[in-house]
Amino acid sequence: MQPARLLFPLLLLLCGSVQAGVLDAARQAGILRVGLDYVPPAYKGGMKFRTPESVDSVLADDLAAQFKLTSAYLKNASGIRADVALTLAPEGEAGDADTVIIPTGYRAGGMAIMRTDTSIRKWDDLKGRSVCVSEGSSYVGTLASRYGAIEKVMRAPADSLLAVRTGQCDAAVHDDSLMKELLKLPEWKKFSARLAPASRQALVLKVRGADAADLAALRQAAGRWSEAFWAGVRKKWANNVAFEVYLDQNVPDCH
Repeated sequence: MQPARLLFPLLLLLCGSVQAGVLDAARQAGILRVGLDYVPPAYKGGMKFRTPESVDSVLADDLAAQFKLTSAYLKNASGIRADVALTLAPEGEAGDADTVIIPTGYRAGGMAIMRTDTSIRKWDDLKGRSVCVSEGSSYVGTLASRYGAIEKVMRAPADSLLAVRTGQCDAAVHDDSLMKELLKLPEWKKFSARLAPASRQALVLKVRGADAADLAALRQAAGRWSEAFWAGVRKKWANNVAFEVYLDQNVPDCH
């Protein structure tokens, strides 16, 4: 009977280990693996710093920090399972049977911005016109297929927007949530013509097979992403991108 009494607590311990949630495993590793639709290239010395297209890496870092962990980015659909995933989804989309979707509070649609004297008045006017987008954008490919635009995929938003200022592109398409913040800056007044947002999507947190404790902790973390939080993210993104454009613009605005 003595061995049986010793074995029972061991079985409970083993069962508890099997049921451990993804956050328990992340805490043991000290790393939260976050799936992203686009993983920005790692910065290397000598490179021009570029703010990435999406704000999901900002959210991944904040999420990991809330659990006192380091974030590690994995590309969604890469075959390597992340602890949690951040991804764009049509508003109101339901998750799979084994997936819980937690809203982040961020939603946006593609907005085109142009010089104020542009002849482009509607999305269909993009046919045959050069339109800049950046790597990692969910709009890559859609502008050519829907409107017949000539897409130019640039490294990052700063490069895309700089191309509009210097006349290499007739328009640039990025999230309206970020563009509206950028266009508040006085130096963008001459480039404030816009097309109304299209293809609206929400950034959501997807969790597969999480236990109740994980879900409660992740929902609590997501609750921190208030409108005030997002206002700060948008402002920082716009200021950073505008500064990157300013540093690189060594030719006058196209007239």
